[in-house]
Amino acid sequence: MDAPALPEDGKLSHNIAHFARALRRAGLPIGPGRVIDAIRAVEAAGFTEKVDFYWTLHACFVSRPEQRAVYDQVFRLYWRDPQFLEHMMTLLLPAVRGVQEDRLADAAEKRAAEALLDGHGIDLPDREGEARDDDAQIEIDASSTMSHEERLKTLDFEQMSMAEVAEAKRMLARLALPVRPLITRRMVADLAGRRIDGRRTLRGALRQGGEVTRLMHKAPGARWPNLVVLCDISGSMSQYSRLVLHFVHAVANRKGQGWARVHAFTFGTRLTNITRHLRNRDVDAALKAAGAEAQDWSGGTRIGACLRAFNRDWSRRVLGQGAVVLLITDGLDRDDTGALAAEMERLHLSCRRLIWLNPLLRWEGFAPRASGIRAMLPHVDSFRAGHSIASLQALGQAISEAHDTGEKARLMALIGAD
Repeated sequence: MDAPALPEDGKLSHNIAHFARALRRAGLPIGPGRVIDAIRAVEAAGFTEKVDFYWTLHACFVSRPEQRAVYDQVFRLYWRDPQFLEHMMTLLLPAVRGVQEDRLADAAEKRAAEALLDGHGIDLPDREGEARDDDAQIEIDASSTMSHEERLKTLDFEQMSMAEVAEAKRMLARLALPVRPLITRRMVADLAGRRIDGRRTLRGALRQGGEVTRLMHKAPGARWPNLVVLCDISGSMSQYSRLVLHFVHAVANRKGQGWARVHAFTFGTRLTNITRHLRNRDVDAALKAAGAEAQDWSGGTRIGACLRAFNRDWSRRVLGQGAVVLLITDGLDRDDTGALAAEMERLHLSCRRLIWLNPLLRWEGFAPRASGIRAMLPHVDSFRAGHSIASLQALGQAISEAHDTGEKARLMALIGAD
């Protein structure tokens, strides 16, 4: 039996188009061509079975494995009516609003719901019989939007509302952290090089009967360093850590920034390697898996013990060949400061640059009075704030400029004055 054709006056095509827009808001690269293909595919396959309808749209909209979780959640929320077949045949809108779950949200489920309810449902298709004002005009004040984004960039992560946190995560996902390549001693062929490559010149001459017709040149080669992130997830750092890890995930998954590899570790009362979780391109699934493995989230702080574990177990594996280390912590540690200073010194000597991001620097009157901060500060190359989007944007300067010390010099002067 032939598949039923889509009614000319129905709204199933309209619903599929809106479903595609929701997927696009959730991060899937879907253009108008895929929407047209999906509508044609449904016309060919029909919609008598929900599972067939699911896989028909899946074939049109999903192109990478990491997109499956988002697609599954958006589909479940959008086409969730239990009387699916009846509503498909009558072409009514699915019930989305007012749905509540008693369990914890799965990976990508929150993002799917936000995509469906984007703009408080303004873009949702109209129900049958509902009035629609085609003459309504919407005015957007671009200057207000820009000023809002600029304010959000400087807003403290801990002072953000839930809506601002969601918007901040989207902005952090677009941030980049470029790095300059390291010049090596190994020479490589280079037509514009200043040094003559005698070996390649002679080899070329042998092909010409021993006559040197062209001089070959060489220049020092370049390679990219590793980025190692040590992020404090104790109770005082919880809100900052969640947003910083969104930024680290974006850096780890963005190609062309120059980093050879990005390694990430969390610490509170123990050290946890979350590098493999950040390789998942879906940020929600990646951070959910990282949070499940880091059992000490929002707990106490033992910076010295965790740095000792890193120096003992991971330092030689990830800090070779000029790695850059980002240490994100407030430095509030009550353990033995002598041991903390020794581990910081060892970490500093093992990497090319050690940059400390501390959210406490957001206070204008900040002074290094805590014993943990006093023990750690002498052993870092740069000491910078890490409490806002703007502070993470400025991090690129600290990495690119070898002589950038941030606030270290000023605070070291305060320590000396004491």
